[in-house]
Amino acid sequence: MKTALRRKFLFVFVASSLFFSKAFSQETQLVAPELFSEDEVQPNYHYEYIPDFTYDQVRERVEKMDTEMSFELNDRIFSFIQYFTVRNRDYTKMILARKDLFFPLFESTLEEHEMPDDIKYLAIIESGLDPQIRSRVGAMGLWQFMPATGRMYGMNVNWDVDDRMDPEQSTEAAAKYLKSLYRMFGDWELALAAYNCGPGNVRKAIRRSGGKKKFWEIYNYLPRETRGYVPQFQAMMYILHHLDEHNLHMEDPTYRFATEKIRFDRALSFEKLSELTNLCISDLEKLNPSVKRRKIPETNKTMALNIPKGKVDFINENLAWITDSLGNAPLPLTASNKLILRDESEIEKEIQRNTITYRVQSGDNLGKIAQNHRVTVSQLKEWNSLSSNLIRVGQRLTIHAPIGSTSNRTIAQVQTNSNGQKTYIVQPGDSLWIISRRFEGLTVDQLKRLNNLNSTQIKPGQRLIIG
Repeated sequence: MKTALRRKFLFVFVASSLFFSKAFSQETQLVAPELFSEDEVQPNYHYEYIPDFTYDQVRERVEKMDTEMSFELNDRIFSFIQYFTVRNRDYTKMILARKDLFFPLFESTLEEHEMPDDIKYLAIIESGLDPQIRSRVGAMGLWQFMPATGRMYGMNVNWDVDDRMDPEQSTEAAAKYLKSLYRMFGDWELALAAYNCGPGNVRKAIRRSGGKKKFWEIYNYLPRETRGYVPQFQAMMYILHHLDEHNLHMEDPTYRFATEKIRFDRALSFEKLSELTNLCISDLEKLNPSVKRRKIPETNKTMALNIPKGKVDFINENLAWITDSLGNAPLPLTASNKLILRDESEIEKEIQRNTITYRVQSGDNLGKIAQNHRVTVSQLKEWNSLSSNLIRVGQRLTIHAPIGSTSNRTIAQVQTNSNGQKTYIVQPGDSLWIISRRFEGLTVDQLKRLNNLNSTQIKPGQRLIIG
């Protein structure tokens, strides 16, 4: 009996020892399974607080709003308020980031036309404050003008320029158009509806409603898109009046450059203007969204460009030579400012290689141009692939410098006057830019300063100081 008990106790002790030695051995270190990284289990406090609100709270806020626009809250408007403050807050935040780019322009234009300030919120519904956005039916710009309506208000459209994307022109046109619609219907809500679907559709809805003349009275007779258009405008108007109540704030606002308009009165490319003025091309594009292909064509040469304020003084002081150089080849880079005069044979070779681009002026004909540049009409026609003698104002002609002996024409002359200054006699076809090319280290700006020139106009036989 004792032997059996001893054996049983020994078995239990040995079995227990084996189990505990494996589970609690001091030599075996316990390691927790790596199911999650440390970063994953750290608490995350980055969340956005979206305040709750009720229909009654919104109604009370609407009643206290100071606005000239009619605004009667209903379920349709309330649903859009919920959408823009809860479900699509990102869109509203995008609008807040852009609004300071354009709202000052909208406000001043609306004030000038004696219109309600809150109409500025219509551009949010139209374009999301993107001046280059295009709709599926071809409307363009901040105020989404169709080509025909844009032309009615003086906005031109071509391959290189679309005035509908110009903030100033399109805002002025939108104010005039909306004001005319208000005079037509005597109600701002109906004017907004007509801006969206056209006055013809609004008149049709009025007739079908039995002659009623309020938006919500003709609501069911309007096109489906317009039924949501005005409520969205009113929802956005409410939201931007009550940003704090919905915890909406500008996180990364964008502000408009201080600019001034400058007119160059000629076709140009942004690349060439940037080369001459050290302006950033992307800045030029942002400030002039109506220029589509980085260039102003001959047909739009009178349009003014928005230039950053910091560059305005420099451009105005040097406008003549900048304008003169915009149509020429890139300016040569020189190793030093020292003036090096070439001998006559070298100058003659330069003239022979040089190509002049001449812009046809009013009153010009091929015979007159050929005589002024000492070439023949046949040469002009050959160089420019002309089949007749007809030319038009603004047309550009390629003219190669004449080649001949010194006995038949005047070679460009360099002389020294009584004051020890080097002078140059202007030849037919010369321009300040061409003359600057003939002398290393000489620039158009230096020529103007040395000769007290206020413009780039020179004439054959004129004597210029060159150093």
